[in-house]
Parts: sequence; C-alpha cells; structure tokens
Amino acid sequence: DKNLTIKHLLTMSSGLNWNESYYNPFGKTAEAYYGNNLKKLVMKLKVIEPPGKVFKYYSCNTQLLAFILEKATGKSINKYASEKLWIPMGAKHPALWNTDKKEGDEKAFCCINSNARDFARLGKLYLDYGNWNGVQLIDSAFVNDATSAANLLDEDGRVNTNYGYQFWLAEREGFELFYARGLWGQYVICIPELDIVVVRLGRKYGKYLADGHHHDFYRFDFFLLRNQA
Repeated sequence: DKNLTIKHLLTMSSGLNWNESYYNPFGKTAEAYYGNNLKKLVMKLKVIEPPGKVFKYYSCNTQLLAFILEKATGKSINKYASEKLWIPMGAKHPALWNTDKKEGDEKAFCCINSNARDFARLGKLYLDYGNWNGVQLIDSAFVNDATSAANLLDEDGRVNTNYGYQFWLAEREGFELFYARGLWGQYVICIPELDIVVVRLGRKYGKYLADGHHHDFYRFDFFLLRNQA
C-alpha cells in the first residue's frame, strides 16, 4: 500500500490485517514464532485500516522494518546491528538472535538473547541521544522522536501517549521515562532525569493494564532510585 510508511511501522499504526494474539496456536503471531518463512508471512499482509491513525501493537510491524533495513543496506539485521551498534558500543558478549530456520531470517519482533550489562548499553545509548563516548551512532533527532509520544488514538478513541518509535513511554513518581519491554517481563528502563538504566532479564510478566503497561512494571520502586541518585 503506497500510503503505508516507515513511520507508521515505527509507531505501530500500520493498519495491517494482523492479530497480536499470544494464546491462539493458529494465529499469525504463533506462525511467526514457530513457522519457517517469516518473509512469506508478512509480505502477504494487507492494509485494511487507514495507516497513521490508530495505535495497535503488531509484531509484524517490527518484522517489516527489519526487511526494509535489509533491503536498504544489503545486510541482514543481525550483521547490520553488530556493525553499527553492538561492536561500537563495546558489548562484552556476542548476542544470539533466533531465526525462522537455519541460516534464515531473524525474528526481529523478538528473540534477541543477551545479558543485562550489554542490554544496559543500549539503554545508555538512547539516554545519551545516540552518542557513545563521543561517537554519534544514532541520529539524535531520531532518538528524540523515538522517545517522544506519537499521540495516536487507541482503539477506544483516546489519545495514546505511551508509545514512540518502538519504545514505551511512562511517567512514574514524577519521572518521565522510556523503556523497551519483552514478552516475559524483560525490561530496559531509561530514566533521563537520573541518568539511570534499569535492566530486568525477566521471568514472567504481570497482567496487562488498561494504560498499556503491565502490572509488574509498577513494582519498580523509582522513589528508591531517586533517593540513591
């Protein structure tokens, strides 16, 4: 669809015919995770709602972004991330990325496996507006947009202020923060005011709440962090 843009994918407002169900064994998300042809799955999707209007979190959006990046650079997202982020940030350990089959496509919507300190480096990179020890790895304007609310409507017609470009946004105990969230309670939480990154590798996540966050997110004691900063 010519009306679908990269920004729509970044802000989860693509309007594609996807169903983000983690419990339906016959759904598209299950097929993306357990299937062996991600490209075939997402390339046949259709835009069924006007893009850029309503926020709906779809894994396919992130997967399509990976294929766009691959097309633009001529490199897999794994190699590109290694060259542009992982190595320049001085990551201490290799990361593993699940693929749909041996030597296949990376599951860009999930499944990158690493350790707490190297995940924290990603958080620190965004806290510093894409700058790592004096080297600009990510454009600062992009980082600003990524960590600012897209202000789209949610499915109930209310303005959604808790998502930017692939980052969740929140205000907790007087702090404006942004964070990355994994399916099983993994978090990389960035608190600019305190220059702090909080990483949790995860075990299980809390109940999904009406504000778009999960119950376990509210268990982090940011008041304690304020006193320690």
